[in-house]
Amino acid sequence: MPMLTDKDREFLVGYFEQSLTEPVTIKLFTQSSHCQFCHETRKLLEEVADLSEKIELQVHDLVDDKEIAEEYGVRRIPATVIMGRVDYGIRFYGIPSGYEFNTLVEDIVAVSNEAPGLSDAVMQKLERVQEPVHMQVFVTPTCPYCPAAVRTAHAFAMASEKITADMVEAVEFPQMTQRYNVMGVPKTVINETTELEGAAPEELVVAKVLEAVGLMSSQEVAELFAGFEGELETT
Repeated sequence: MPMLTDKDREFLVGYFEQSLTEPVTIKLFTQSSHCQFCHETRKLLEEVADLSEKIELQVHDLVDDKEIAEEYGVRRIPATVIMGRVDYGIRFYGIPSGYEFNTLVEDIVAVSNEAPGLSDAVMQKLERVQEPVHMQVFVTPTCPYCPAAVRTAHAFAMASEKITADMVEAVEFPQMTQRYNVMGVPKTVINETTELEGAAPEELVVAKVLEAVGLMSSQEVAELFAGFEGELETT
C-alpha cells in the first residue's frame, strides 16, 4: 500500500517541478532488523524520490556501511540526511511522517535552492557562532507546532557550518526522550546544556543558540523572552 495518496503525489510532482533548482540527495541509514520504522521510512522516501528527477535516494545499512554512517555521524536509525552540494548537517531521526512530512518537503526545497529562509538579522547573529552547535528538536508526528521548530533548527544548520540540527521522533527514541526529560513537544536541546520548550520565533531560537555558546547571558535571553510571552506553543 502506498504511503502517499494520489492527491498528495499529484500536488508534490507539481510543487517540486516549480520549486526545485539544484539536485538534492537523500541518504537513508537503516537496517533489516531491530528497527521499528525503517521499512516504512524507506518506502516513504522512495515514493518521494520518485516524484522528481532532481531527488536521489541513497540507502545505507548502518552495519554494512559503517564507515559511511560514521562519516555522517549517524549512530541510530532510521536516520535521514538531506543534502545538496554539501552536507548542511540536516538530520531526521525517526520517520518524518504526520506533520513532519511537511518539514521533509520544505527541507528538500530549501536545500535545492540553497536558501535557509532566515531574516538578515538572524543570519548576522549566526555569523557570530564560531564553535560547534548541536541542536536536537524532539517531536511527535501529531504535534502541529513541531514542524516550525524543526524547520528553524534546520535553517540554522544551513546558514552556519558550525551548526548541526536533528529532528528526533520522541516516541521512537524513548531513552533519549527520558534522558532529556521531554514532557512536551517540541523541545529543543542545544549542546546538551541549553533547552527551549515550544515553537519559538527565530529571534528567540538564535538567542538560545548564542546563550549556549556564551555569547548572550541567561539574563539577556530571559529579558528577550519576556517580550514574547505566550508565543511558545507546545503539545
